[in-house]
Amino acid sequence: MKITLKDGSSKEYTQAMSVYEIAADISEGLARAACAGEVDGEVVDLRTVIDRDCALNILTAKDAAGLRTIRHTCSHVLAEAVKRLFPDAKVTIGPSIDEGFYYDFEHAPFSREDLDNLEKEMKKIIKEGHKLERYTLPREEAIQFMEEKCEPYKVELIRDLPEDAEISFYDQGGFVDLCAGPHLMNTKGIKAFKLISSSMAYWRGDSNKAQLQRIYGTAFASKEELAAYLEHLEDIKKRDHNRLGREMELFATVDVIGQGLPLLLPKGTKMIMKMQRWIEDLEDREWGYVRTKTPLMAKSDLYKISGHWDHYKDGMFVLGDEETDKEVFALRPMTCPFQYYCYKNSQHSYRDLPIRYGETSTLFRNEDSGEMHGLTRVRQFTISEGHLVIRPDQAEEELKSCLNLANYVLSTLGLQEDVTYRLSKWDPNNKEKYLGDEAYWEKTQDALRQILIEDNLPFTEADGEAAFYGPKIDIQAKNVYGKEDTMITIQLDCAIAENFDMYYIDQNGDKIRPYIIHRTSLGCYERTLAWLIEKYAGKFPTWLCPEQVRILTISEKFDDYAEKVRAELAANGVDVTVDRRSEKIGYKIREARMAKLPYMLVVGADEEAKGLVSVRSRFEGNEGQKSVDEFIDQICREIRTKEIRKELPEEEKKR
Repeated sequence: MKITLKDGSSKEYTQAMSVYEIAADISEGLARAACAGEVDGEVVDLRTVIDRDCALNILTAKDAAGLRTIRHTCSHVLAEAVKRLFPDAKVTIGPSIDEGFYYDFEHAPFSREDLDNLEKEMKKIIKEGHKLERYTLPREEAIQFMEEKCEPYKVELIRDLPEDAEISFYDQGGFVDLCAGPHLMNTKGIKAFKLISSSMAYWRGDSNKAQLQRIYGTAFASKEELAAYLEHLEDIKKRDHNRLGREMELFATVDVIGQGLPLLLPKGTKMIMKMQRWIEDLEDREWGYVRTKTPLMAKSDLYKISGHWDHYKDGMFVLGDEETDKEVFALRPMTCPFQYYCYKNSQHSYRDLPIRYGETSTLFRNEDSGEMHGLTRVRQFTISEGHLVIRPDQAEEELKSCLNLANYVLSTLGLQEDVTYRLSKWDPNNKEKYLGDEAYWEKTQDALRQILIEDNLPFTEADGEAAFYGPKIDIQAKNVYGKEDTMITIQLDCAIAENFDMYYIDQNGDKIRPYIIHRTSLGCYERTLAWLIEKYAGKFPTWLCPEQVRILTISEKFDDYAEKVRAELAANGVDVTVDRRSEKIGYKIREARMAKLPYMLVVGADEEAKGLVSVRSRFEGNEGQKSVDEFIDQICREIRTKEIRKELPEEEKKR
């Protein structure tokens, strides 16, 4: 048989050979580094026997699939350590993931001390150097084997496998786990690992099923790579909005108020107000929107017309019982049906369209408790929502305009480089979930696809992520931990107008159904604030800062001058405070730096005598003395243009 290698060279053998044996034949060094193989593009175990002509790539830790093999093997070592220290724990699944691996167990919560003890036990297992031996069993024997081990979750997994599936196990020195692989040849192949954290998880991700305990870990080919990653994690913790946002007093949560219902404190509220005023003025003055203000709740009748009652009721907060109450209300999870009635309030001609409705909407969604996280996943939130009622011939131009507006907003916030684009499509295998037929979905999906292509935006496509009434362009971003969320969405809806009997009069006097574009320009304000906290590590662009300038007095003798400067800045729309405390100036400066303020103005005898301020910025350090008017011109221009001023490295800042 002829084996074609990655570099184009080939090896020929007269008998079948395992991937590992071929690696060893190429070089002993390659065999030692080998983690898995790739045969004709498919990742396989090193134990896989090759008996035909094929293309073979030997995967090492330098390859993503090779590193995943190390991490997956490490998850099995973790499972063995858990069974050694906690014999009553039940094992479930333990896959590799982008940043490492996890394993879920039925067990009481694990403490940090437990994780430290498990690490010690894992090191023992690795040092023991157990070979990992793969074997298979017939279905009934496999079920009986796991039943005898009292592992019900493994039994369930086996029963759910297709009838013709090969059921494989890996034995590492007596610990046996159900697994398809691939795995390393020996536990000694794990050179550097760390257990990161533990948390609650649901069996198979279903909140109606058993609660499990998930242990997260990571592994690398070297201690140096692991150390660099752990340092990266420390930086992530510093940026985590859930921690930093609380430390900066931007938001808080209270148990008696409820999960997913954050309190926006004065500083956080100030930031959201700035974004909200900007978006409303931008949409209304420059992009042709008209503003509405609609109720926060409605009778169930409205949601039945829109289809949300059938398609989205489980995600809504329902007030009342349909069997006992005359009227049942629900808090709104979206604004669209309310704005449809704004449109229907008067008759419209084809000349009136497009009509672009915008609303700063407070919405309510009954998110699962396990999904709650800081400001990114909440049960009450505010969104820059809009609905465009358009003629069919206006769809392309208006969709492009919505996308351009979204990209302008992202660019202004300094976030555009952090996003990806996704075309969210229907699931053709689950058609009953959606309005419209296959032709409708192909037509609308293709319209959005063409917009992305024409704008040269790289994008992915995802089945089953569409709204029930139409496909979406979703603008996605990841938080510091790598979890992806939708930040902005643009949806084309050619079906819902029928439900609400919406129409316009065309040039022939006929009633025509309009199309609807559902869109956001900034998205959810709370989620965007979380994103900004993590992006800038709390060092926000000046225009967004809740406190833009702090005036620091050398002593109380200069309080009157400080107040005069404050009043001039405030009159020009600058958010400014005065630190009048009788502390040393060095202490005041350090505190202002810790607060991540853009500017400090130091005032003393010289500044008062000359009508100046000594400017210290987060960007350059000591910027020297400036007249009050000069500084006001500088900061007002920065705020007006929404400039994102770059911060110099510490060694380059002026002291």
